[in-house]
Amino acid sequence: MRHSNIMVDVGKWPIFTLLSPQEIASIRKACVFGTSANEAIYTTHNDEVFVFGLNCSNCLGTGDSQSTIVPKKLEALCGKKISSLSYGSGPHVLLCTEDGEVYAWGHNGYSQLGNGATNQGVTPVQVCTNLLLKKVIEVACGSHHSMALSFDGDLYAWGYNNCGQVGSGSTANQPTPRRVSNCLQDKMVVGIACGQTSSMAVVNNGEVYGWGYNGNGQLGLGNNGNQLTPCRVAALHGVCILQIACGYAHTLALTDEGLLYAWGANTYGQLGTGNKSNQLSPLQIMMEKERVVEIAACHSAHTSAAKTQSGQVYMWGQCRGQSVVLPHLTHFACTDDVFACFATPAVMWRLLSVEQEDFLTVAESLKKEFDSPETSDLKFRVDGKYIHVHKAVLKIRCEHFRTMFQSYWNEDMKEVIEVDQFSYPVYRAFLEYLYTDSVDLPPEDAIGLLDLATSYCENRLKKLCQHIIKRGITVENAFSLLSAAVRYDAEDLEDFCFKFCVNHLTEVTQTTAFWQMDGPLLKEFIAKASKCGAFKN
Repeated sequence: MRHSNIMVDVGKWPIFTLLSPQEIASIRKACVFGTSANEAIYTTHNDEVFVFGLNCSNCLGTGDSQSTIVPKKLEALCGKKISSLSYGSGPHVLLCTEDGEVYAWGHNGYSQLGNGATNQGVTPVQVCTNLLLKKVIEVACGSHHSMALSFDGDLYAWGYNNCGQVGSGSTANQPTPRRVSNCLQDKMVVGIACGQTSSMAVVNNGEVYGWGYNGNGQLGLGNNGNQLTPCRVAALHGVCILQIACGYAHTLALTDEGLLYAWGANTYGQLGTGNKSNQLSPLQIMMEKERVVEIAACHSAHTSAAKTQSGQVYMWGQCRGQSVVLPHLTHFACTDDVFACFATPAVMWRLLSVEQEDFLTVAESLKKEFDSPETSDLKFRVDGKYIHVHKAVLKIRCEHFRTMFQSYWNEDMKEVIEVDQFSYPVYRAFLEYLYTDSVDLPPEDAIGLLDLATSYCENRLKKLCQHIIKRGITVENAFSLLSAAVRYDAEDLEDFCFKFCVNHLTEVTQTTAFWQMDGPLLKEFIAKASKCGAFKN
């Protein structure tokens, strides 16, 4: 379980309402876990570690079995920078530090703490067997088994092994960390994930391997037989997987091209296929959506989430008891919020970084610099207002500007370009689209942007505008939108607006816009509507 690098509001998790504003402000990283999302661990800016909550199976690591609504400090971990954390269903807790050390505590009935015993771990203890000389960079837990990935790509597993989830070739429980070998022997593992009783790994060439329980097809092998050793997901041959995520009994995989595959259990629609049938092999989903950049699932839940390149967050599967069988666009800014508000239990699917890190993707950097006077080298003046842009971005993103700038010698290039044929909101929205790939305008303004997109030959923008207009059509604006569709030669939109007007004929003919429509267009509409029998009464 890796940690996030975005600003997250921990207040969305109910358990954090126990903390004071000062305590909330001190949080650097946090994780909510437990069978009822009733336990939490967090680190502060000065690397102190605190826990609070119910303390099932001594999972708070405080040395006693008492629950606490007041945060207690875990002295054994203070000063150690936690880099990855995961938890089981017992629950047991597993983490690694930036120095590569692994610590575990909590439920240990199946040796999931890796210390060779089966008695509960009441405080954090370092997991030493086979890991002392390894720098561990990521950990993952199933319900009662554990995995640790080292910097050099070796994978270790231990704990409950009733279905082969430890990958040792048998079903005997594994009391201490053991290297997962067989067909992973000479492979460099770069990512890991656990379902309840299954395990998945991604290697550096983009191949995916699975082992353990496969009763729902969660290993993606085309059958539902358990696997006692790693087995390659052959159906993903030809694609390069970057990230893998496991739910209770389903799996998500993200390719280097931003494509999303899903397989396994589908009782709650968690595969996002539009139905509730299990899938034994990977199936591509969200094909009509833009590039996916992050996927999220958690072994204790039947919920799935994904984030796209422009920052849109989708969720599906079990969402607050409802079965959502297709990816649903949310208003969230990050996948973590899906789990806070809709997962059962409302746990975190990864260790959260609460502070904003400096790193921005190329898309985020571009978005941030739109209309920035500090870095721009060109200004547009529209309706007396300035919009600050970058010539290079405009040339890269738009053929109209590429041609315009080529017709100037650099030394003759104006620093301010006057625009008088479009309004400020419309022109600003167009320039912002070149930086963000998205448009946020009311339908009435989208008409002006449709005009601009038509004259600048921006076909994708034209489609976006048509989508906004279709989504925002009402009885009051239907005729002005129809007029615009005719004016800008948007046949698909014209057809849509015409049908809307015919279907709501009584209401729309009582609007001012209907009688203000110019003569020829009004005649054409009446003639066309009469042919459809709209005026027969």
